[in-house]
Amino acid sequence: MISKPPPAADPSAQLEFDGAVIAGAQVPIELLGRLNETPDWRRGAAELPALLARDGYVLLRGALSREAVLVARREVLLQLAAVGEICEPVEAAVASGLSKRAELHPDLSAFWRTVSESPALRAVSHGLALAEASAAVLGCPTVPFDFLWLRTMAQGRSSPLHFDHVYMNRGSQRVITAWIPLGDLPLRAGPLVVVEGSNRFDALIARYRGVDVDRDGLPGSFPMDAIAFAKSHKTRLLTSDFRAGDVLLFDMFTLHGSCDNCLPGGTVRLSCDVRWQAAEDSRDERWFGHPPGGHGGLSYGGLNAARPLGDAYLVR
Repeated sequence: MISKPPPAADPSAQLEFDGAVIAGAQVPIELLGRLNETPDWRRGAAELPALLARDGYVLLRGALSREAVLVARREVLLQLAAVGEICEPVEAAVASGLSKRAELHPDLSAFWRTVSESPALRAVSHGLALAEASAAVLGCPTVPFDFLWLRTMAQGRSSPLHFDHVYMNRGSQRVITAWIPLGDLPLRAGPLVVVEGSNRFDALIARYRGVDVDRDGLPGSFPMDAIAFAKSHKTRLLTSDFRAGDVLLFDMFTLHGSCDNCLPGGTVRLSCDVRWQAAEDSRDERWFGHPPGGHGGLSYGGLNAARPLGDAYLVR
């Protein structure tokens, strides 16, 4: 039997949340909450589909190899350092403020595909551990999208609120996103936030169900920032500190975004998203293939992260 969500933490336990920033504004402490988490998911794997249905997400602590995640992180940073965007030592992930990416790699899409298909990164995002976890959460055998959303979140940047459904709904309707922090991410690093109970906002979901951003030419992100949304809907923004090896899986109608990256000294926040779907279902042609077509046929060139690090942008 699935237990009820744990009660809200008392104010003293929430003090570590003080300082969360979204779109440049301090998040009121009463609008913040902790994500429910599953430390040892294999012992209760049969309950994961019900947890997903209840909360819209499951946070699996230590589901991935910490060592493998840190190796993947280093591999990505080394490739960014090779184009002059990350300072030595690369493990600190400090942006140089400079870039030779376009000079050394005129085909920015091809370069970002190379980074996104790095063997160590794919071992994490497309490996056995996540295959097992995604299958347990969806309750059926799964396959990953070939396309990988690798994020390099510069200082002061964040992701606006959105549903994933509008970006990837041409194939299976049994799809989940796996958000993987590439390294230890304290709250000030700008981790992902989930709008509490948003997977049950039926009227809002009905407005977005079937919307296809490529076909319909509509923006996928919400015009209202996360703080204003939480206030207007009398709900909270759920987040946590994350460690390398954690993974957050959520469904296509769980509203989410991120906090601002407030790490000092130009430190970059690294994470990636990979989608897993029911293996037997049809597939969205944009996200499968070698290379996958992506939005507008741009493949990896359609991602903001394909642009040189330091450009002023918000990562979707």
